[in-house]
Amino acid sequence: MKYVTGLHALNLGDRTVTPGDWHFSALDWRHPFTLEADSSPFASWRIGLQDVPGMGIVPTADHIRACVDLIEQGHYGEAQGMREDYIDDDSFSPEIMRMIWKLRNRDEWPLIDQFMGREYQCQWLDFKQSQNTNTTQAMTQLRVLSPLPHRK
Repeated sequence: MKYVTGLHALNLGDRTVTPGDWHFSALDWRHPFTLEADSSPFASWRIGLQDVPGMGIVPTADHIRACVDLIEQGHYGEAQGMREDYIDDDSFSPEIMRMIWKLRNRDEWPLIDQFMGREYQCQWLDFKQSQNTNTTQAMTQLRVLSPLPHRK
């Protein structure tokens, strides 16, 4: 399923939940930025129907998904300020971080990690620490459940 995302999606949507962006008239609405949900690590998470200028009602990312997509696509400059400007609600931070964590095995991870560190600072460090602790605990449990084979 193709959907509208990125800066175009940040200029649409419900501003009572998250503020999004405010450069509506500066965008080329004849060619909105789109991605394919079926090939995304986030699937259809936070995609809903939205009235898009010149397109009608089509699948569109909400502000949170649009920011996560910008990061996933390497558009860090466009995503910069997302925490305070586009989302402005830390209650969404854990959900965002869980989605971004799905990208940790990509070659671009150092850049993604650096971006998240700048945006979320200690929240990101705490989140990564909790994920590493969970991984260590899971590995310990796996070792307990799966003893090493006997050597002769």
